[in-house]
This record gives sequence, C-alpha cells and structure tokens, in this order.
Amino acid sequence: MQAYPIRLSPGDDLRVAIEDVLRQREWHAAFVIQGIGSLNVAHVRFAGAEILTEISGDLEILTLAGSVSPDGAHLHMSVADARGQVFGGHVGHGCKVRTTAELLFAPLPEHRFSRELDPHTGFMELTIRDEPSVRSR
Repeated sequence: MQAYPIRLSPGDDLRVAIEDVLRQREWHAAFVIQGIGSLNVAHVRFAGAEILTEISGDLEILTLAGSVSPDGAHLHMSVADARGQVFGGHVGHGCKVRTTAELLFAPLPEHRFSRELDPHTGFMELTIRDEPSVRSR
C-alpha cells in the first residue's frame, strides 16, 4: 500500500479539500489514515445527534481518519480547544484550517468505493467493490 502526504493551507475547508484530493488524483477509493493540524472553526456531529455543532477558537486536530469515495467522505476527528477540552465526532463541511492540516492518504486502486442507502441503518453507507481492471494489469 502506498501512502501520500497532503498539506492543507489556512482557510481551506477540511472536508471539501479531502474530497477534492480524491477527484484531482482520480482515485476511486481511499482512506485518510491520519491527520493533524489546527482549525479556527470545526463543525462536528456528535454521536446520536442529527445536527452539527460548531466549535470556534484555536483548535488542534488530535486525530482525523476516515474513508473517501467519489460521492463523499466519512470522516471522524477529535479536536482540543485552548483549554485542552477535547471534542470528537463526525466531520462536517465548514471546518476551516487555521495554520495547517497535514494528512496521510492511502489510495486503494484495487477497490471502488461508493455510498449507498443501507436499509438496516437508514444511512448512506460505504459499499466496497473490487476493481478487476486494476488486478489484471
């Protein structure tokens, strides 16, 4: 497995930038296996909540990981505020990079990811398919 480091810049929308990396590199399946950096605003959906919570201020990204498909990302992160209080959950759009975000991507060329409605959960869930054209090369 190959890994690719990516650095985001101040003002970048964390989730949009991650989804853009997949499109720009024409990957069909990837994981963000780790991320660190800082934000000045985070939009996080806590477990069981239906809406995003906005957290503002000087925030440090402690962890960031998730799957990325052409139809979107499923990312979780934990962030700490200036007092050291930690918040974590599902990453929404609108998380703005303060100084930097350093991410490590792992593309999976032998797979194709999509998001499809799972009748058991009621959510758009990850569907994993093999990419036979890559295996036969």
